Amino acid sequence: MELFSILILAALILFFVLLFYFIPLGLWISATAAGVKVGFFNLIGMRLRRVVPSSIVGPMIKSHKAGKGLSSDQLEAHYLAGGNVDRVVDALIAAQRAEIDLTFERAAAIDLAGRDVLEAVKMSVNPKVIQTPIVTAVAMDGIQVMATARVTVRANIERLVGGAGEETVLARVGEGIVTTVGSAESHKKVLENPDSISKTVLNKGLDSGTAFEILSIDIADVDVGKNIGAQLQTDQAEADKEIAQAKAEERRAMAVAEEQEMKARVQEMRAKVVEAEAEVPLAMAEALKKGNMGVMDYMKLKNVESDTKMRTSISETSETETKNQNEN
Repeated sequence: MELFSILILAALILFFVLLFYFIPLGLWISATAAGVKVGFFNLIGMRLRRVVPSSIVGPMIKSHKAGKGLSSDQLEAHYLAGGNVDRVVDALIAAQRAEIDLTFERAAAIDLAGRDVLEAVKMSVNPKVIQTPIVTAVAMDGIQVMATARVTVRANIERLVGGAGEETVLARVGEGIVTTVGSAESHKKVLENPDSISKTVLNKGLDSGTAFEILSIDIADVDVGKNIGAQLQTDQAEADKEIAQAKAEERRAMAVAEEQEMKARVQEMRAKVVEAEAEVPLAMAEALKKGNMGVMDYMKLKNVESDTKMRTSISETSETETKNQNEN
């Protein structure tokens, strides 16, 4: 009997646990007190569809109090699609207070597109200021100009889905600054009238195709950078110098090669002379043998050779003595 009572008690406890799990009584009471009709079977269906009831009932209460009257099916569909139901409802309420025409379908689409719909509504009411990084441009006189700009933008609800983001706006503003500075004849004109940059850039319609509306572009800071023109001329002169040095080195190498070639030719000619001198004794012997040359002729030739050698030796000795005297 006691075992049976324990089993009945355990079954009752399990029943109530499952009942309160599938039917969150606290949420049902809150919804009923707020005038939102949510049935028990609807709450059970949310559990079975793996929808957290508090994520649906809470936003339903807020939308009902704000007079939006959103149904649970709309909110569940957005929840199951991966959207943030609470942010969407908050955005709808904020848009209603700011008198911005925003439907649930539009807000849900913006949320599913990955954008913060509540932040977009706030930005529509209170414009946001974004600052560009330092943009470097070169005027026509070759002087570098560095500028930063503050861009005041307001979210465009109609273009939030499919519109470009802040990065595109900053890139277009930077491009406009570079174009404006590059078309200036002198960097001094840019420094004298920095507002000319903002006026020119603003007139280009840079917010086309973006999720924002550009309200104003203000130049925050303008500084003078390097003299790019002079630097380019210096680099060109250095390059010309290196080219000239390379050509001079080429000519020197050609001259050295030609000198070596001439030395080789001299050696070749000397070899031919030595070869010819080697044939002289043979020719003389042949002449003596055939009687074309007499003994006296041969003796005279030897005397001439001896005299030549003596004169050469005396000349070399005199040159050596003169050189030694000069060194002393």
